[in-house]
Amino acid sequence: MSIIVTDTGFGPDDWTHGFASADEAANDVVSLDLTSDTDPETLSNRLPHLQMVRVDFPSFADGRGFTIARTLRLKGYTGRLRARGHVLADQYAMARRSGFDEVEISDELAARQPEDQWRDRSNWKAHDYQSRLRG
Repeated sequence: MSIIVTDTGFGPDDWTHGFASADEAANDVVSLDLTSDTDPETLSNRLPHLQMVRVDFPSFADGRGFTIARTLRLKGYTGRLRARGHVLADQYAMARRSGFDEVEISDELAARQPEDQWRDRSNWKAHDYQSRLRG
């Protein structure tokens, strides 16, 4: 089971359309599952048709998903963008700044890092280096 983290805290997964991998997906799919080594440049022609993109984080130390999210947003993707896997509460502000709308975590991670730890980072615009310098 998964928990979806947003700026308001923990919630259930409301996405019901499933996910197709970028390799096997036809042009008519509405959602993609991307691995951390996906080249977002290869998705340009599909972006206008996608409602959801989910990017895998195989390890909390693997930051390639942040780059994928930022690149997709710079290419004009406006749909839902979800990080999935080993994202830590301390990384939530970075996930939001790079373009993710939400984070999908396991029940086990939610037990180790409860909702209050994620909500402490939900004011992600205030948790950046420049804001701390100004404050």
